[in-house]
Amino acid sequence: MPKMKSKGAVKGRFRVTKSGKVKCARQGRGHYLAPKSGKQGRRLRTPLVLDKHWGRLIKKMLGG
Repeated sequence: MPKMKSKGAVKGRFRVTKSGKVKCARQGRGHYLAPKSGKQGRRLRTPLVLDKHWGRLIKKMLGG
């Protein structure tokens, strides 16, 4: 059997931590930032940690 190929789009958007959790950037940071409050902008900077179910799916797409 050939190896599973990893999804290129997923490789750029997600990171796996040492403990095995999957992190990604929050949505809403691209443009239209002026109407959003500073508090909201700071909150959007923090990475989003996915739950176990989605983490397992993303790891599979990363080839692991």
